[in-house]
Amino acid sequence: MTMSDTPREPITMLGGAPTGELLVSVTEAASKKIIELREREGKADANLRLFVKSGGCSGFSYGLAFDTRVNAGDHIENHGAVGVVIDEFSQQYIEGSEIDYVDSLMGSGFAINNPNAVSSCACGSSFNTDGSPGRAGGCAH
Repeated sequence: MTMSDTPREPITMLGGAPTGELLVSVTEAASKKIIELREREGKADANLRLFVKSGGCSGFSYGLAFDTRVNAGDHIENHGAVGVVIDEFSQQYIEGSEIDYVDSLMGSGFAINNPNAVSSCACGSSFNTDGSPGRAGGCAH
């Protein structure tokens, strides 16, 4: 059997190397919270995956998750001790965004400050970039 005949399984990359320019920024508050949550959940080697998905009352909603995988087309960024991975679909919607962590009397959580969003719903989890009217329905949390 030659090397080209050898069956190959996809390789999961841990971490990964940064892939160029930064699409997003991460505030100090968000960075501290990400590091705290990774350690608490036993995922110290995981990157933060930022993604956009269809849904919510304005058309799209944000998602954040810890992930040790890097897929084809992913954009990898290094923000000090925090690695951020953004899938190919989401890159077009979040360029220039800021990941922040807000802790206030009204509640605490991560906030995505996105200059590409032309409208959003009151919950802050749903947005659109083309100016079309929002749809009736609940916020996607």
